Amino acid sequence: MPRTIDITIPDLGGKLAVVTGASDGIGQVIATRLARAGAELILPVRNPVKGAATAEHIRAQVAGARVATPALDLSSLDSVSALADELAVDGRPIDILVNNAGVMTPPSRQVTADGFELQFGTNHIGHFALTLGLLPLLRVGRARVTHQTSIAARSGAINWGDLNWESSYNVMKAYSQSKIAVALFARELETRSVALGWGITSNLAHPGISPTNLLAAQPTVGRQKDNAELRVIRALSRIGIAGTPDTAALPALVAATGVDSRGGQFFGPKRLIGGGPMLQKPWAPIASDDHARRLWDASEALVGARFTV
Repeated sequence: MPRTIDITIPDLGGKLAVVTGASDGIGQVIATRLARAGAELILPVRNPVKGAATAEHIRAQVAGARVATPALDLSSLDSVSALADELAVDGRPIDILVNNAGVMTPPSRQVTADGFELQFGTNHIGHFALTLGLLPLLRVGRARVTHQTSIAARSGAINWGDLNWESSYNVMKAYSQSKIAVALFARELETRSVALGWGITSNLAHPGISPTNLLAAQPTVGRQKDNAELRVIRALSRIGIAGTPDTAALPALVAATGVDSRGGQFFGPKRLIGGGPMLQKPWAPIASDDHARRLWDASEALVGARFTV
């Protein structure tokens, strides 16, 4: 039996944490662990039924847990703007933001409500807009912002001439681009926070590989049955080579809560696809400061003035 891997999370009593993609899988583990450490949770969800079930699950695991599940569809900038406005009215400073949600390899090219390629528009643009929309609350809370990338960001590149893959679409290259973009945004957010005195810290994590719903049947993106790779991942997880959702959540939890964790750092499992969390060196596609600046500027132009800092 694989040995147990875990970390100690400091007391988070009195802190407010926002976690995207927490209705199942790794995100649900992250949210539950934050609640267990005392944090109040805001878990924005697209599916209200799954959101309610997640809130009930967390309350069953953590007595007295405070969980809200407001509506959010990261593939719609109107939805992102509405959530940012809702939280601004509430006015509660945010201490932790974990940009965890994602979509992976739909069977054909799809676009968001705003016309972005689905993976780029959801994984990067949605989180870019959300983070900028919440920036006043993040600044007041001197928040730590943790972004979830993927081992798909080890290779590939930003398709600068065609960010939305309107020609020569390759679903896996588009997914890699979206996760490279997540990482470049994390780096540039830290750079700008330091330079402009925003007071927030931005870091990065990747979960390795674990059996989650990312490759499972998802009729909403046109996948009617589990991806073939998911069966292999499940087998590798059972024998301890790949991770489980519990262990795959640990790099992001260390990044978001570790007392020694800092802005600009990158955490992942000891082995590429599994193992205990540890500091990583940035992979080549996510290491360029020039690309990080260029992507920020391109992303600002795409989302428009309502999300501009």
